[in-house]
Amino acid sequence: MSLPRIAIVGRPNVGKSSLFNRLAGARVSIVDPTPGVTRDRVSRFVEIRPPAELEDGVSRYAEIVDTGGYGVYAADGARFDDVGADLSTLTRHIESQIERAAEESDLILFVVDAQAGPTRLDETIAGMLRTSGRAGKVVVVANKVDSDSWEADAMEFAALGLGIPEVTSAKSGFKKRIFFEFIWNRIDPASALHVDPEIKLAIVGRRNAGKSTLVNAMAGDERVITSEIAGTTRDAVDVQVEIGPRSLTVIDTAGIRKKKSWSDQIEAYSHQRTIDSIDRSNVVFMMIDATEPISQVEKKLAKEIVDRFKPVAIILNKWDLTKEDLVLEDYLEYLEQELPGLAYAPIIRMTATEAEGVRPALRMALNLFEQASHRESTGRLNAVFKEILDRRGPSSRLGTRAKILYVSQVAIHPPTIVLVVNKPDLFKGGYERYILNRLHEELPYSEVPIRLIFSERRRLGLSELKGGAHRTGREAGDGADGLEIADLPAEGEDVI
Repeated sequence: MSLPRIAIVGRPNVGKSSLFNRLAGARVSIVDPTPGVTRDRVSRFVEIRPPAELEDGVSRYAEIVDTGGYGVYAADGARFDDVGADLSTLTRHIESQIERAAEESDLILFVVDAQAGPTRLDETIAGMLRTSGRAGKVVVVANKVDSDSWEADAMEFAALGLGIPEVTSAKSGFKKRIFFEFIWNRIDPASALHVDPEIKLAIVGRRNAGKSTLVNAMAGDERVITSEIAGTTRDAVDVQVEIGPRSLTVIDTAGIRKKKSWSDQIEAYSHQRTIDSIDRSNVVFMMIDATEPISQVEKKLAKEIVDRFKPVAIILNKWDLTKEDLVLEDYLEYLEQELPGLAYAPIIRMTATEAEGVRPALRMALNLFEQASHRESTGRLNAVFKEILDRRGPSSRLGTRAKILYVSQVAIHPPTIVLVVNKPDLFKGGYERYILNRLHEELPYSEVPIRLIFSERRRLGLSELKGGAHRTGREAGDGADGLEIADLPAEGEDVI
């Protein structure tokens, strides 16, 4: 059974996104006084706790959906973007997303501005809600009631014909507890079971690479706005996708471009939302327009992914539009040269506009998640490292013999392997890269990043090993023969 869905609607700048963030308990939607910041349906699963007086009360869960402001481009100065594209062409898309959100929701929060009072646009929206047959699930929320003195002004919205408004202030939190109790009471406890998809898949890339088109193809629905206008997506948009018995949260993100090209502060917020989406994801799809050369934007984005040890697949979109004489093997070699840090990442060709290659891509996301979830036995790791050492080992210019005293996997997501050694400096740079390459060949996580932690022999707690300093295996150096495994304990013994 799906979670109840609560849609937040209203005209621009009444505080819809602020209210959404207050309910979500995080800065999910971008909040800015510029009209038209929110364009897509931004959603998040939220927990609403029971009223304090209910000792045996339990939390109820719902999906909260933020929407764009209706009539969003009526304000002066909001029609054209930094390259002169007419943003008014997005109006019908935004209003269609609002309509879909209202249609699919169990409760509609119609947000108004108590300090501004009722406006003609408020009346227009109220009329639409009344005549749509959805008035029974509409609640007017008078926002910006920062103190008791504004409550009388809030009551003016009762004239909209949708009942007595609920009052709150998303910004200051005035009457937050009462408002949350109201929401809790409106959620059907029989259907509000917590279902949180285990896999979060972030789709990232530069502008117009086809990210939103891919997300819609995965969802089988026009879930996010697609347009030829670069930068249409502003927020990070979570979309639920089912593949067999598995459930994924697919995160559509704003297109990345060079910082010097940012047109306003909103683009800075969008950029940070993209980075945050990588942080909270389990798997990343880095989308590349195959008709364009790899740019510094993609190289920096790849570094963000590598630095976070995220499983990633490279999605080559628009492959059908590439030059006829382009040979796949040559292009793959080009990719390896331009994005060397992602040499282990699988590559998928697709045409997102035709939904070609979408199902294999989703299956690949599941596969990468499973690889990053694998935990290898200590015995198997010992055998693999012994084989690695027999082939090649580091040496010291001072003649110090490098030794591994213990090896064990201590974490997943990413697979994290601790090596207790006599001299960590002997394992720097080139030899660490050699170890990583061999581990990708020998272990069941061949296409996901592996974190290696080299520690000198001393007594460490398991939590310290998991969170301690580590090396990324991206440093320069040479390696030669001369490594041995010494004093390896039997499987099941404690980490040193």
